[in-house]
Amino acid sequence: MTFDLIIKNATLPDGRTHMDVAVAGGEIAAIEPAITAEAGRVVEADGCLLAPPFVDVHFHLDATLSVGQPRFNHSGTLLEGIQLWGEQRPLRTVDAVVERAMRYCDLAVAQGLLAIRTHVDVCDEGLVGVEALLHVRDMVKDRIDLQLVAFPQDGYFRAPTAAANLVRALDMGVDIVGGIPHFERTMADGQRSVVELCTLAAARGLKVDIHCDETDDPHSRHVETLAAETIRLGLRGQVAASHLTSMHSMDNYYASKLIPLIAEAGLHCIANPLANLNLQGRSDSYPKRRGLMRIPELRAQGVNVALAQDSCMDPWYVLGNADMLDVAHMATHAAHMIGLNDIRYTFDAVTTHAADAFGLERYGLKPGCHADFVLLDAPSPIDAVRLRADRLLVVRRGRILAETPARRTRLYLDNRPETVSIAKFAPIWPGPNERQ
Repeated sequence: MTFDLIIKNATLPDGRTHMDVAVAGGEIAAIEPAITAEAGRVVEADGCLLAPPFVDVHFHLDATLSVGQPRFNHSGTLLEGIQLWGEQRPLRTVDAVVERAMRYCDLAVAQGLLAIRTHVDVCDEGLVGVEALLHVRDMVKDRIDLQLVAFPQDGYFRAPTAAANLVRALDMGVDIVGGIPHFERTMADGQRSVVELCTLAAARGLKVDIHCDETDDPHSRHVETLAAETIRLGLRGQVAASHLTSMHSMDNYYASKLIPLIAEAGLHCIANPLANLNLQGRSDSYPKRRGLMRIPELRAQGVNVALAQDSCMDPWYVLGNADMLDVAHMATHAAHMIGLNDIRYTFDAVTTHAADAFGLERYGLKPGCHADFVLLDAPSPIDAVRLRADRLLVVRRGRILAETPARRTRLYLDNRPETVSIAKFAPIWPGPNERQ
């Protein structure tokens, strides 16, 4: 048999080494040692890590790369970011949003990021972002799985036409129902918005992804309502709670009640360490909070926690580069997840756990899965996070989309010039013969 592509001598995330991965017809045909069949192309992995592609399950593609338009967020706060977005919104055009989004998608592909869930603002009467991103979704369908969330940025009830616009966006083809209850005028309105949005989603057979409790207020508890509505409406596994930064500030007794409720509801929880470390705690002096959901505690209760980027060079976050390993690396520090098992979890949180929240089908490294994967210049998932490893190869449906030569450094030590790979110079994870 002749295959389209064979990756030779790869290390897999489960620890298997010297594995060959054969691709035919856009799917993984075989994974085993020493495949001897011919192929249209053979790539030598040389022990590097072959992983499923990265997944960003919370992003704002309609705002990306717009930093400085019409001005910068000088305070760095969430509220100024929202205010600035309101100033930028009437200046946008469909063509401009498409152009920026497409540039970002090219960057994402180069980084092995092949699935993105993006929230798109529905609070402008022209639905500029919706029209633009529906077009982008079609343009990138052969290289990126793109989900759109109808997001009432100014509040489902607070913005006069948000409710009607959200329905219009869904009718146009947007995939998921979104919301932002903590930005409503009252706690009661926020609670009411969660009920209505979940009811709407259930009636249409759609998923839900809510910006939930993205605040330092320990009394912001809309995720409680979201979990209850998920159970009431039979939406288990179809609902995501994004941000949940109020968990950083709430008391331990209430958290001990809330986290089992989240687990019972089967909510996917999506943390955004890059943006929220910057946006939260802005009203504090010292000690200064750095808002993040309670990732280790949620994990301990079996909750699926994914990590996401949220923003890239937009009114809320001036940095970013579509690198999901940056997100994982930051989470290890921000959430006190520096044990080896914890670091490994952050890798899974930007791959398999994020794919679960996204709802990707035939994702992973097994025969019959889509031939979507990324070859990383690292010997293990833990080292990939440590090094924020280069992407040597990015493959989608068996087609190579991006290729980056491995970096090598020429050292001159003790009059013995030596070329080394920094990625393999000092791996943190022991080799197969050293594991206990």
